[in-house]
Amino acid sequence: MTNHTSRISGLWTTSWIVLLIVGLITWGLTIWAVVVYRRRKGQTGLPVQMRYNMPIEIFYTIVPLILVIGFFAFTARDQAAIEARFDKPDVQIEVMAKQWAWDFNYVNEDVYSEGVQAQPVPDAPAGTINESKLPELVLPVGAKVEFKLESRDVVHSFWVIDFLYKKDVIPGKTNYMSLIPERIGTFAGKCAELCGEYHSLMLFNVKVVSQADYDAYIQSLRSAGYTGQLGQEYDRNSNLPGTGAPTTEEGH
Repeated sequence: MTNHTSRISGLWTTSWIVLLIVGLITWGLTIWAVVVYRRRKGQTGLPVQMRYNMPIEIFYTIVPLILVIGFFAFTARDQAAIEARFDKPDVQIEVMAKQWAWDFNYVNEDVYSEGVQAQPVPDAPAGTINESKLPELVLPVGAKVEFKLESRDVVHSFWVIDFLYKKDVIPGKTNYMSLIPERIGTFAGKCAELCGEYHSLMLFNVKVVSQADYDAYIQSLRSAGYTGQLGQEYDRNSNLPGTGAPTTEEGH
């Protein structure tokens, strides 16, 4: 789906294969010991006890150490590649997380899209969501995209499921994600950090389109009057103690 997904899936798949091999060896040795050294008919007491076996002790120390070093090295390598930011991104999106929806600022184009939390479908079974009213983030396929992640209230987590990657959105701290969407389509997104009562309704869609369709979408936002950028004016944390809010009542 992006330039990172093959790297991420490769890391996870290889890790699981290695761990499965370790598990099979461990299970096999356990079963072998149970069968071979089981108590036979007529035997009493405990088998001969050994304090230690130096070759096995060395083996059980070296192998886990090699595995841990290997997992760390490959994870650090892939993390460095995934977290690297583009020198000159083609598209810059500022993601404004809020309880319980998402606003998207298209920085280069100076337009925005404002979202509301998932809405139920009237007269439909409980839990049925109106997909047409979910916040929608539109991206051009093949473009270098940088996300600037901001929160207005509590910790959220920006997760596009098929992108195989998510990142926390933290009040007072700016995080970044950089990627290249490589497949046209619509992909589900959600908040992956428990953020309050309606966390489960903090959904959105990412629509990856051609450059021409992206330009048309930007123009539709501009024509509808969604120009400028949404900021921190609705930041609920701005009235907390220590942020300049008055601490005494006046005129009473």
